[in-house]
Parts: sequence; structure tokens; C-alpha cells
Amino acid sequence: MSCVHYRFQSRLTYDSLQFEGLNITAGELKRQIMRRERLKFCQLKISKAQTDEEYTDDDALIPKNMSVIIRRVPAAGLKSSNRRFVGHQAGPSAKSSQTGDSSLLSLEQLLKTENLAEAKASEEDKLKAVMYQSSLCYYSSRAAALLRISASGGAQGFPAASCWRWTTQTERES
Repeated sequence: MSCVHYRFQSRLTYDSLQFEGLNITAGELKRQIMRRERLKFCQLKISKAQTDEEYTDDDALIPKNMSVIIRRVPAAGLKSSNRRFVGHQAGPSAKSSQTGDSSLLSLEQLLKTENLAEAKASEEDKLKAVMYQSSLCYYSSRAAALLRISASGGAQGFPAASCWRWTTQTERES
């Protein structure tokens, strides 16, 4: 019996797959590995462990006692399940507030709404209103007004980041 040693790129140890003959085709090796590892809804890429040369053709012959590295890729037509965190943008997105549906409340109306759970608005706008309402008690009236302008899309950036010391006396009194 001949064998091919394989390991997935994420693993440290090699497994062996036995077969009859002097070599095995890349397509047959993929099928046997998928059956053995119980893989579904993915494709496998095979490359030599020593040279990192990829076997692109399923009819390519892999000689016995060869070590290969297997990489899993999503099957054609399927989306990857690898989701990454997308950071918060400074200002509200224009598409969430302007969906074109007149039955939804605007962000300015949501900021004044008491019961956001039953309000007819997009989830993104509801979350922005919750964040605004929950942080309102921590700001002075001037900062709250600036925060309201920022939440409704008037200003970019975080308004409370401006230094209170640099404002003039007339700005403070107004």
C-alpha cells in the first residue's frame, strides 16, 4: 500500500491516506480527504509541502510518500463564513436615514421618542437613538445640543472632544 501524507494549513500534524498504485490524482485525493474528514460545502486546494507549488489540475499525479498541505476554500457560489468586525464610522450613514420609505421615522423624530422598541424605524437608527438617549445625562446642555447635531448628521466626529477651555466667554454663556 502506498500513502500520501497531508495536513491542513491550520493543523500541526500530518495524517496519512493510503491508496493503491504508485501515484494518485489530485481530484481523487481531494475526494478521499473530504470523505475522511467529513467536509461539505467547501473546495480543497492542494500544494506540495516542500515547494509550496499548487496542484491546480485535478488530473495531476501526486507520487506516493509525498507530503502535501491542504487549504479549505468556500465552494463556488457560497459566501465565506469568516465575518470580521467593522469599526464604527464617525457620522451616521446617509443610507440608513434616507431609506426612501415615508412610513419610517426620521432620526430626529427617533431622538425624541420615548418607546424605541415599538417605533417604526430602521434598526441602525434605533441604535443611534438609544446611544444618544443613554448618554444624554452625562453631557451639559451645550454638549447635548452638539451631540444631537452630530447624531442627526449635521457635524462629523465626536462633538464632546472639543476642549472647553478654548471656548470664549461669550460662547460659554450662549
